[in-house]
Amino acid sequence: MRRPRILSGMRPTGPLHLGNFMGALDNWVGLQDSYECFFAVVDWHSLTTDYANPGDVRANVTEVATDWLAAGLDPARSTLFIQSLVPQHAELHLLLSMIVPVPWLERVPTFKEQQQNLTDKDLSTYGFLGYPVLQTADIVIYKADAVPVGEDQAPHIELAREIVRRFNHLYGEVFPEPQTLLTESKRIPGTDGRKMSKSYGNAIYLKDDPETVRQKLRPMLTDPARKRRSDPGDPDICPVFDLHRVFSPPATREWSASGCRTAGIGCLDCKAKLAEHMLEKLALIHERRPALAARPDTVWDVLIEGSKRARAVAEATLDEVRAAMKIRYERP
Repeated sequence: MRRPRILSGMRPTGPLHLGNFMGALDNWVGLQDSYECFFAVVDWHSLTTDYANPGDVRANVTEVATDWLAAGLDPARSTLFIQSLVPQHAELHLLLSMIVPVPWLERVPTFKEQQQNLTDKDLSTYGFLGYPVLQTADIVIYKADAVPVGEDQAPHIELAREIVRRFNHLYGEVFPEPQTLLTESKRIPGTDGRKMSKSYGNAIYLKDDPETVRQKLRPMLTDPARKRRSDPGDPDICPVFDLHRVFSPPATREWSASGCRTAGIGCLDCKAKLAEHMLEKLALIHERRPALAARPDTVWDVLIEGSKRARAVAEATLDEVRAAMKIRYERP
């Protein structure tokens, strides 16, 4: 019996930061021990919002894959591939789009949210409306049993389940219903206190060397009411303490919280201790990444080989779909 299978992916928008790592990638590395894993660089998905200015997609793909390998994704245990190198995703997306009612797509929470938030982009396109169908195709073409996601993506998996149920009702049982494998949500603030994001310029990247990490942490926003070293602070409203919650052990968190409230430590002391624990977590990445970055052809070899394996699995599923929908033609 095969191990349960999972599928997940990331858009190639450049090098990954701590939010990407703690929100998804670190979890993926651990899942390799229990699941048959397919991880995709979803380059088509990046075009749903950035079609007018896609940037250097190839360089971004390289950065993402380099970070994956440095973090511990193992090509011997997981299939790492590029979405657009498996064109079967596009064919299944087309076929599924024939059966998905438009109102199902319009009620997806992120549809209106992103239209309201990304007002500088024209998102009145089918690609943007229909990307949950493409996302469903990404998942079900591998007959994934589960999808590791944060709570914000859970509605997308529920929509995928609805699409699977509709397809199986119309054409017979082809796809399993993918389960939502919730990833623990961890708040990773950027250096300005807002959510860590490339677009905000507040990110600490996995490619940043230890000294760069320390330099980015030193001026990081803290409790704005603590203006002098002698002023007590409130760790519950301090972005630096939010990072302590993620990276530091309980004893350090207690030291930081108590020292902040009593003005027993300064903010620079607190940040220096955070840097120690953060760099412990990132040590293997900092050890592995320079060699990988120096050999981009090796990184691409992994993606090309993974895409080949993914195509074989995807084509077998698509052959079943064509037969179920009566469009698998054979020579008479």
